[in-house]
Amino acid sequence: MVGVSRTVRDDRLAGFELVVIRGHADGLAYEAYPSGQPSAVFLSISISDSSVVFENPEHDFPQRIGYQFSAPDSLLGWIEGQLKDEQRRIEFSYQRAACPGS
Repeated sequence: MVGVSRTVRDDRLAGFELVVIRGHADGLAYEAYPSGQPSAVFLSISISDSSVVFENPEHDFPQRIGYQFSAPDSLLGWIEGQLKDEQRRIEFSYQRAACPGS
């Protein structure tokens, strides 16, 4: 699976990230390629029918990335870990939406 995100500020591209999720020896690997930063690989530590959690304890922040189906058309994503001597968790709520013109 391949995903791309981009951040736009004042009609200009401020940043982007390419993500590749692929099979790995014992599960899945989440490969992140953020703009202006080195790439990082997170390996799955938990996989179920409704969720997946990836971890890379050596990464600065985040050390864990997760996704959980929270309703039929909703997905909760999060990143978490240590940041400046503090445990942090940032959540992202996604809702299925119709594509314009379809």
